[in-house]
Amino acid sequence: MTDIHIRKVGKCGRITLNRPKALNALTYDMCLAIEGTLDAWRDDDSVKLVVIDAVGDKAFCAGGDIQAMYDTASKGDFDYGRKFWRDEYRLNAKIFDYPKPFVAFMQGFTMGGGVGISCHGSHRIVCENSKIAMPETGIGLIPDVGGSLLLARAPGRLGEYLGSTGGRMDAGNAIYAGFADYFIPREAWDSVIEALEETGDWTIIDYTAQIEPEAGFEALQTEINAHFAGETMGDVLRSLRQDAGEFAQKTLKSLGQKSPLSAACSIEITHRVRGRDTIIAALEEEFKFTFRAAEQGDFVEGIRALIIDKDNQPKWRHADLDMVHEIDVTKMLMPLGADMLKL
Repeated sequence: MTDIHIRKVGKCGRITLNRPKALNALTYDMCLAIEGTLDAWRDDDSVKLVVIDAVGDKAFCAGGDIQAMYDTASKGDFDYGRKFWRDEYRLNAKIFDYPKPFVAFMQGFTMGGGVGISCHGSHRIVCENSKIAMPETGIGLIPDVGGSLLLARAPGRLGEYLGSTGGRMDAGNAIYAGFADYFIPREAWDSVIEALEETGDWTIIDYTAQIEPEAGFEALQTEINAHFAGETMGDVLRSLRQDAGEFAQKTLKSLGQKSPLSAACSIEITHRVRGRDTIIAALEEEFKFTFRAAEQGDFVEGIRALIIDKDNQPKWRHADLDMVHEIDVTKMLMPLGADMLKL
């Protein structure tokens, strides 16, 4: 498959995403290829660790390839998207629980589906231009691919903030938030990978890693905790609106650009996952939303407005965040019965 280069080099299993012109967006076939490879390498004694990286400087993986999802869902066929998410989530769970070191090199944009195939690994490396985010609320989804677990485990209420606003993290913030572990300059990556291939020894990463850059979110943590401490999006809005400060006003503006339903559900899912604190719980809660996202949510309209037509004028189902009620959130996150996610 030309979109992905899979091979064994020395003591290392290598997976390289190879769609640089598409910012290495993850296709359905790429998901299946990665899963099949990890299954084969699990009990292969010649593979001591797995390295996943990508071609190009702009992105490790800017997300899932949603063109096919849009094409089918916009015609009323919701089965393709649901199949994609089921199989992708199964891969995310396998990466989270993989018994061998799983080393991810995340340059440039790592978003959405890209987070799912990297940030659940055991050794997550960022560099000078890394930009990590879960921006799904901007297209009518919620942070998924197990991202809600990472958000739930972030310091304080940072997860609620990042999930609802889609805020981007540089290298320092990604490490602070728990989406990455190590800062290694980009120019050193090739030599680190060569050493991993030769030795199969993950501790090389420890020796090479440098002190991570400053985390800007740390200075904002008190404000984030105060404003996002409530149980619902309504609580968050009331807190932010009472604060004339720069952070509160910028956050309100950012939230106003997202799908109101998605932003409200993102808050609720983060709370639910924090209480259960497992990758299975995260994927199950996420799938309740994504299963309904195209048929009952804003997914199709969000993709149309931001990706297809690029008019940036989405007509969301709710005019604004104030129009989303708790019953709307509950309906999107109700149990799926026979359609529940099975991993």
